Amino acid sequence: MQLQLISIVLILHCMEYTNCQHHGSRHRLHKQGSGVSSQGCQGGCQTCSVYNGCLTCKPKLFIHLERDGMRQIGVCLASCPNGFYGTRSPDRNDCISKTQCGNECCDSCFNRNFCLRCRAGSYLHKGKCMESCPDELMPSDTKKECVPACPADCDSCQNSDTCTRCAPGHYLLHGQCHHVCPDEFEPNDLMECIPTVHCEVGEWSEWGPCSRSGKTCGFKWGEETRIRKVLQNSSPMGSPCPTISDKRECFVKRRRCKPKGQRRGEKKKRFNLQEKENAEARRERKREREKETIDREDSESRNKTEHRRRRDQSRDAGTV
Repeated sequence: MQLQLISIVLILHCMEYTNCQHHGSRHRLHKQGSGVSSQGCQGGCQTCSVYNGCLTCKPKLFIHLERDGMRQIGVCLASCPNGFYGTRSPDRNDCISKTQCGNECCDSCFNRNFCLRCRAGSYLHKGKCMESCPDELMPSDTKKECVPACPADCDSCQNSDTCTRCAPGHYLLHGQCHHVCPDEFEPNDLMECIPTVHCEVGEWSEWGPCSRSGKTCGFKWGEETRIRKVLQNSSPMGSPCPTISDKRECFVKRRRCKPKGQRRGEKKKRFNLQEKENAEARRERKREREKETIDREDSESRNKTEHRRRRDQSRDAGTV
């Protein structure tokens, strides 16, 4: 039992001695490595440390802390890197992260007192982030800024981003006002920019018959024609329609036209046939008129006979 106690005491003394030795060595190393000195400093440092780099910088330079594992190493720069802004004071010039802005609504800033971008629910105005805009301005959800009530050159608007009518001399397109309509757009009478329409034509037709001076016979060389239809007429500033008719020289096997006498005979034959039909029609109309005359005369004769009969009956009755 006594031997066990003696062993435990010896072990504890040994551990205490080892810890003391390790702590002393680390303290000496830190003391040697972090010694402040102005000799041997590089990169614009005025004072520096072997362990922490630059501690102060020469005039006009900014001190910037760069992370190296668990350490921060100081470096001296003529200007602060991206994401940082510089602050100057009589004692030192520092590079401050833009995320460390003075306004809690600020998402990015130029310096501690000038915001560049606001967080959701706030709107930028003159470097400040506001939950509501001044009276003469209105919030823009797309820009996250306080903007004029209507966009520039706008006479009336739906909101700060959408114009409904432009000021004189401007043209409306997609809620924005333009001095000149963009490419592929043109102005209309309502001072709006509308899409430019270009002419569209269909496919060419087949070539027509070969002819010359309206005839298809009696020649060797002639012309044949093809056409295509206009599918879409162009707007005033659109591309005009190309040619819709095309001609080319053509060759046919020469053949004689029918003699003029033969054509005259055919014409006379058609004329005689027409005259025959007209004569038959005239005779039919004459027969109808004659029938109407006979019927009218028969009716008048019957009327006269009936009149005499009634007159005679009347005379006989008076005599009795």
